[in-house]
Amino acid sequence: MRSRLGRLVVVASVLPTRLLAQASPYVPLDDPHLPAFEHLVARGDVLDPSPLVRPFRRADAVRMLDSALAESRARDTGLVNALRQAWTEDRDEARWEVLGRAGFEAYSHARRDPLHPGGPDGIRPYLDLGLEAVFENLVLATRPAIEPRLIRDPDWPGRRDLDVTGRQVEGYISAQFKYARLYYGEMDQNWGPVGLPGIPVSDYGYPHPRFGLEIGSERFRLSAQASTLEDVTDTAGQVNHRYFFAHRLDAGISRRFRLGLWEAVVLGGPGRSFDARYRNPVTLLLLANEYGLGDKGNILVGVDFSWRIADRTTLMGQFGLDDFQYRNTSGPTRIPNRYAFTVMGTGPLLSRMAWRAAYTQASSLAFRAQNPIENFTDQGVGLGRSLADNDQLTLRITAPLSPRWLIAPELTLLRQGEGDLNSPFPTGTAAGATPTLFIGTRERTWRAALGLSGQQGPLALTADAGLHYIQNEDHVAGRTRTRFLGRVRATVGLGRKGHF
Repeated sequence: MRSRLGRLVVVASVLPTRLLAQASPYVPLDDPHLPAFEHLVARGDVLDPSPLVRPFRRADAVRMLDSALAESRARDTGLVNALRQAWTEDRDEARWEVLGRAGFEAYSHARRDPLHPGGPDGIRPYLDLGLEAVFENLVLATRPAIEPRLIRDPDWPGRRDLDVTGRQVEGYISAQFKYARLYYGEMDQNWGPVGLPGIPVSDYGYPHPRFGLEIGSERFRLSAQASTLEDVTDTAGQVNHRYFFAHRLDAGISRRFRLGLWEAVVLGGPGRSFDARYRNPVTLLLLANEYGLGDKGNILVGVDFSWRIADRTTLMGQFGLDDFQYRNTSGPTRIPNRYAFTVMGTGPLLSRMAWRAAYTQASSLAFRAQNPIENFTDQGVGLGRSLADNDQLTLRITAPLSPRWLIAPELTLLRQGEGDLNSPFPTGTAAGATPTLFIGTRERTWRAALGLSGQQGPLALTADAGLHYIQNEDHVAGRTRTRFLGRVRATVGLGRKGHF
């Protein structure tokens, strides 16, 4: 995979300049300015540069902000101009940027997911150093971080025997053409409606290196990515090699409606290789598997859409199907259908606010397979959703306090069954007794929360505080609890820019 990327980058470097688009780094999903941009998109003031796919390039976001000003769509021009100032890039063909940040993280629980808290509380330092270089059509970006919270996070896949640990927040090289983009490396990604983990790909876990490509235009785009997952040793002592591939075809059916079709697969087994037919972005994985040569692999297929039903109101949805039983539909050994879906609506509220309402559900056995090597997980953490057997209803309002700061009150109801992605897949009569949704005692979490994000000068801050009322806590019938959960990251940054 790496040798192929090297050849592609060499080809990119010798293509005529007229075929190339000047490269631009991707906006990280933890950028303190991103919530304000998503607020403008939810209002309909700014068009989404990459519907249902994150991250997008910085230059594409600025282009959409410029278009909103030119078409007089944006009512909050102060917020638009603040984002343009933060993200507008120098146009030198060879340029560099350095940004160092230092501060602290305070949290009531070490896990990043507020609805499934885990790990102890604490206050820990945080430092990172972002380095970017752009050479016409090539981008190099890296951001190592010192983050001691990690060793207390149940989802952290790295070492836990260190007093101070760190991670690579992002690190990639990208070759960008007019109609094609290639990248190799790691960065947070999400395929699905903003604010919830995507079904095939999400930023719930920590990123790992992937090779990816995007081909096409704004009207028609093919995306694909491939990665090697962590090896797993089974109960017989055999080392199982594991691989992940996903591709998505996105088409603008009209000015208001976009449709996406996608597939994802996890392959694994002793001595398993990454078969070429499973990493071909223009073939159907289903044909390579169940209807083709018959090689084993766990395939998830899905569809998503974005429909602007009014000038500033948008309806989005995503549906993924892991398994559908059309033969063994009843009886003591039936296997429940495995699926997940999300429906979300967004729109403006009053003169400056925006609303976002979403309902999502994942069946009890979603993302699991009878062969656990083929679960949609990496080191026990989901590649898309990391939790199944649940449904969630969320209403979030976003409102700018100023061109630099955004608040986001939220109300959420989460219902969680006892299904676990890392539990053995039920067989025989146990499978027949497994409900399609909500195994065992159902836990309910009622959440009222308030978020704050933004940047003023060198100070960047993201904070989230919520009051949770939990019924049947830890799936114990009748046990209730009210608890406060929150986290804050505050950093001070210093940066420099220049050209080569």
